[in-house]
Amino acid sequence: MGTFHHFRVACLMLCFVLSTAVDAQPRVKDGVLTDARGMSLYWWNNDVPGSGKSVCTGACSQSWPPMVAKADAKPAGDFSIVTRDDGVRQWAYKGHPLYLWVNDLKPGDKTGDGFRHGLWHLAKVE
Repeated sequence: MGTFHHFRVACLMLCFVLSTAVDAQPRVKDGVLTDARGMSLYWWNNDVPGSGKSVCTGACSQSWPPMVAKADAKPAGDFSIVTRDDGVRQWAYKGHPLYLWVNDLKPGDKTGDGFRHGLWHLAKVE
């Protein structure tokens, strides 16, 4: 795998992340939080709820891209916005930053739930 392959993967990831910033806030489908395309959202045990921070950066954020909030997005109810170290605004639910999972290929996929020995969780409305 050469440099071009890594560049292409990085460009695809950037397009994927940017394509998620289309809604005022995540949606609910069958009790599961999703983005506008119906892709499942997740939260991570390593994030401290309510801290206003996401600790999924670098390689982590390549596999688990943040649910990006538009610049004019306004939090409401159980939804809030955290600002990542890179300046990107990310949606959070009940203080948990929200992420997509690159291995979910179509709306409704939930393959990230329980990933890495249960550290990743499907974001459900409680």
